[in-house]
Amino acid sequence: MQISPSHVIHLLFIAAGIVALVLVASPRNMPPSLNGAIYGDETLPIDARVNDLLVHMTLEEKIGQMALVEKNSVHELDDVATYGLGAILSGAGGKPENNTPEGWRAMIGQFTNASRSSRIGIPILYGVDANHGNGNVPDATIFPHALGLGATRDPELVEHIARATAEESLATGAQWNFSPSLDLPTDIRWGRIYEAFSDDPELAGELGAAYIRGLQEFTPAVAAAAKHYIGAGSMAWQTSSNKDFFIDQGITPPDEKTLRDAYLPPFQRAIEANALSIMTGLNAWGDTKVSASRYLLTDVLKNELHFNGFVVSDWYGIYEIAPGTYDSTVTAINAGVDMVMLPYDYVQFISDVKKAVGRGAISESRIDDAARRILRAKFALGLFDADDAAVDLSVIGSELHRALAREAVGKSLVLLKNDDSILPLSIHSKKIRIAGSAADNIGMQSGAWTVEWQGVDGNWLPGATSILAGIRQATGPDAIVQYDKDGTFAEKDIADIGIAIVGEKPYAEGWGDAANPTLSADDMAAIKRLRASTRHLIVILISGRPLIITDDISNWDALVASWLPGSEGEGVADALFGNVPFGGKLPMYWPRSIKQLPFDWTDSSASARPLFPRGFGLTTESLKNPKSNR
Repeated sequence: MQISPSHVIHLLFIAAGIVALVLVASPRNMPPSLNGAIYGDETLPIDARVNDLLVHMTLEEKIGQMALVEKNSVHELDDVATYGLGAILSGAGGKPENNTPEGWRAMIGQFTNASRSSRIGIPILYGVDANHGNGNVPDATIFPHALGLGATRDPELVEHIARATAEESLATGAQWNFSPSLDLPTDIRWGRIYEAFSDDPELAGELGAAYIRGLQEFTPAVAAAAKHYIGAGSMAWQTSSNKDFFIDQGITPPDEKTLRDAYLPPFQRAIEANALSIMTGLNAWGDTKVSASRYLLTDVLKNELHFNGFVVSDWYGIYEIAPGTYDSTVTAINAGVDMVMLPYDYVQFISDVKKAVGRGAISESRIDDAARRILRAKFALGLFDADDAAVDLSVIGSELHRALAREAVGKSLVLLKNDDSILPLSIHSKKIRIAGSAADNIGMQSGAWTVEWQGVDGNWLPGATSILAGIRQATGPDAIVQYDKDGTFAEKDIADIGIAIVGEKPYAEGWGDAANPTLSADDMAAIKRLRASTRHLIVILISGRPLIITDDISNWDALVASWLPGSEGEGVADALFGNVPFGGKLPMYWPRSIKQLPFDWTDSSASARPLFPRGFGLTTESLKNPKSNR
C-alpha cells in the first residue's frame, strides 16, 4: 500500500495529539495530589505546615498568593479560587452596598468562603485601612489619628487602642490592618503628617511597637503592616511622581547615615514586635523607587534586620518602576516585594510572573520564598483553623471603646499657650461663645480615612459627639453657651469666654499637600469677630499637622492643639473644664515659617529655632480625678 504525503502529515498530527494528551495527563503536569497532606493539622508547628503546603502547591497557586486585589476589581467571585488570590482589600471607601457591620461581615465572608473553595483551600487575608479605629464602618469608634497618639507618649494606651481597633475589625471579618505608620515627617506641607506618631525615631518606634503588639498579641489577632518603608516623610518638595501632588510619592535623599540613624530604628522595633508584614512606600530613594531597591528590601530589611514576615507594596506601587507591567513586576519581586497591591488586574499580574519564571527572569526559589512568608503569616493568624463561631457585632462602637477613645483625646491635647491660667475653665462660667468651622463638625474632627478615603463632612457618624456638644454637656446648668460658626452674635455685650474651634478640612495622602498650611480666611475672620465680643479668647486647632500661626498667636489668650481627635468630642471638653489635666507633649517640631521647611531638628542656629520645640506642652492640674477607662 502506498502512503501519500498527505497521509503522512495526517498521521503526524494524530501522533502529536496523542503525545500532547499523554503529557497533559502525566503526573508532571497534574496538580500535586493532596493525599498525605498534613498542613491542615493545627497541632503541628507552623513551619512544618507551611513546608507541607508548599509541596502540594502548583507554581500558579504560589503566584496567586502574591496578589493583593481591590475588592471592586474582582471580576467574578469564583476568580478568588480560580486564581488562588492571596488577599483582598477595601481601599478607604471600598465598602459594601449595605454599609453596616452586618454588611461588612457578609461581604468579607463571601470572599473568604470563595477562597476556601479552591483546590487547596488557602483562606484570603482581607485588609483595611483602620488607621484610627475601623473607620470604614460608620458605627465604629474613631480614635485620634497617630499624631495625636504621639502627643500622649503613652505606649500602654496605644496598645489598648490597637487592640480595640483589632476587635472592631475582626467583627467585620477583616484580619489585616494597613497600620501603623512609622514615617518621620520633616515637612508639614506633606498631606500625611497625621498618620505618623512623631518625627522622633525613638518615640515612633516605641509607639509603633506598642500598636503592633495590640493588633497581634491576642487571639484572634489582626496582622499589622508597618509602613511606609522607608524614608517616607522626608521627600523633597515638588519631587512627586504624581502630577497632582507636590511632595507625597516624592524623592527621599539617599543619605546612608540618616537611613541608619533615623529611618531604620522604628522598623527594627517593628520587627522585634513580630510585625507580620511591612509595606513599602510610594517614594523613591534617590533615583530608585523603594519597591525596586534590592538593597533596601532584601539586603537591609530581610538579611540585615532579619525580617521574616512578608513585604507588601502600596497601592499600584510597583508600576512606576518601568514602562510596562512585566518589567515592573520582575524588578519589584526580585528586589524583595512578596505581595503586590496591584490593585486591579490580577490576571495580567499572574501571567507576567509565570512568564518571568518560565524565562528565568524570576527564580522559582524567589516565588517559594514569597509564598512561604505569606503562608507563614496566615498560619500564625490561625486563618486555616478559623471556625464559624458567632460574632459579637456589638463590640463595634461599644461604650468601652468609646470611653477609651475619650481618654485618648484628653491625653492627646497639647496646651501651647495659657495666659493668666485661663484653662481649665469653670463649669460655672456665665457666658461662653463658640465659633469656627470645626466646632460642630464631627467629620472635620475625625479627619480622613473615616468612611471615605478623603473623609466626610458634617455630623452624620452614629454615636459620635462634636466638640460643641461636648462643651455643652460639660457646662453647669446656669451657663449660657452661644454658637455661631462665623462668630457673628446679635448681642452686643462682651462674653467672658470665647472658644474658637478652627482647623483643616479632611484630606488624605497627596491631596493634602499644601504650600502654606495655615488657617483659612473664613476661620481667621471668625476668630477676629469672636475676639471682639469676648474678654478671653481660647483657640482650639483641629488639624493633621502643625500650622503656621506665628503672626496670630499673640492675639490669643490660650491655644490648644487638638489634632484630629475622632468621634469623642467630650474628650476635648474634659480637659477644657478640668475633668482631666492637660499633659500632652508635641510629638514633632512646630515651625515658625515655611522658610524653615523641611525642618532640620539637628540645626541649633537661631534661624532654625521653632515656634515650639518637640516635647513642649504646658500642664494644668485636674479639678477631678477620674479613673482610667482601661
